[in-house]
Amino acid sequence: MDIRASTVLPARRRPVTLHTADGLALVGELALPAEADPVATLVCLHPLPTAQGMMDSHVLRKAAFRLPALAGVAVLRFNTRGTTSRHGTSEGVFGEGESERYDVAAAIEFTEFEGLPAPWLVGWSFGTELALKWGCDPEVVGAILLSPPLHRAVDADLDVWADSGKPLVALVPEFDDYLRPAEAEKRFARVPQAEVIGVDGAKHLWVGEPYVRTVLNEVTRRVAPTAHPLPTEWDGPYEKDTLQ
Repeated sequence: MDIRASTVLPARRRPVTLHTADGLALVGELALPAEADPVATLVCLHPLPTAQGMMDSHVLRKAAFRLPALAGVAVLRFNTRGTTSRHGTSEGVFGEGESERYDVAAAIEFTEFEGLPAPWLVGWSFGTELALKWGCDPEVVGAILLSPPLHRAVDADLDVWADSGKPLVALVPEFDDYLRPAEAEKRFARVPQAEVIGVDGAKHLWVGEPYVRTVLNEVTRRVAPTAHPLPTEWDGPYEKDTLQ
């Protein structure tokens, strides 16, 4: 069977609640490999909630649907403060990327409390700003940035990552609305270990199964290299997501 946009592969999935230092409860979900311990962990930071970004935005949803089974990784998704998805609404109100520092910290602390291995941040658009501004934590292995606009994150934030030496990978669509590959190369040049990957034909929202597969393969290449490249077919049990 070909793996399609609606394919949900086996995993141990459960709702979780993240608790922030400023007293909020955030709605989330943890997806673990069905029959083994995870080899790494993805902490997903979603696009801008004021533009319909949420934990169920399609690339992050498909990461949770596929990567526990295909790559053996844990996938933690959650709604930042004031954000609503099919999983529910997180407490609080949108903080323009500032008070969300507590949301990022709560997610990282959750991975530590659960004993989840090798946490990597995977931010998309607004989520990349949160990763760059607030995610360079001692517990974090590195960050993978999808469509980074570099609006809220400034050079000082990049310098923190440069000094840390932690891996930083930016996947930049050829036709991005905010930051395209050539300019991204210049902006990320101040982080010596940063890798900028231009993706031909892609746009900011990564619409289309070929682009989703490119993203998930590049994520897997970093966090679970022995599982790369990901298969495009599945012979075992599966379900179909009917709420897209």
